[in-house]
Amino acid sequence: MNIVITGASKGIGKALALKFVKEGYPVAVCSRNQEHLNELDKELKEINPKVETILQTADVSKKEDLKNFAETILSHWKTVDILINNAGVFIPGAIMDEDEDNLQRTIETNLYSAYRMTKYLLPTMLKKKSGHIFNMCSIASFQAYPNGGSYAISKFGLLGFSKCLREELKPHNIKVTAVMPGATYTDSWKGVDIREDRFIPVEDVVNMIYTATLLSDRSVVEDIIIRPQLGDIA
Repeated sequence: MNIVITGASKGIGKALALKFVKEGYPVAVCSRNQEHLNELDKELKEINPKVETILQTADVSKKEDLKNFAETILSHWKTVDILINNAGVFIPGAIMDEDEDNLQRTIETNLYSAYRMTKYLLPTMLKKKSGHIFNMCSIASFQAYPNGGSYAISKFGLLGFSKCLREELKPHNIKVTAVMPGATYTDSWKGVDIREDRFIPVEDVVNMIYTATLLSDRSVVEDIIIRPQLGDIA
């Protein structure tokens, strides 16, 4: 299986890349930060130097960057088996007083990037009548909360995109899974005055996604909802 992960230089995306390479699968990843990609490249080679990896800088909010990344992938691989639209951004703010540019930037990164990357790589899946697309949504995809205006809007949209895509791709034997994690302990949360054990471990999200890829062709996990055992962190 060939795996593509956007926004994979840290957090859940990085942990997914490490997991799939450990299991022996070729991985293509992108990130805006070349230094982070270099660090990831080193870690991937330490885990399994025999596995093919493709790493490329790309700002997923920019159409041309995504297109270039997709073209690089397709110049190396004839097929893509799993696409994980993981890249995202969170800019805190209430709708009534946030900078109106926040919505555009957030939509471009969290929603349009998934839409575009899917359209670029989907033809390879349609051709072979198989594949699996994961969209990294959020608890905020169905439950809004204060100070999360543009983020929640984008994640509601991403869940809607996932549901539409699922219906369209059923006849083509291509799976679509919406992943909705609550607060997960990544770099984004480090330094806050909340105990680490209140968060979901990154490994739990990774293991749920990986397990979903192991099902037979006759089954699909449509939604993965994971919350901290003690409840959401506001």
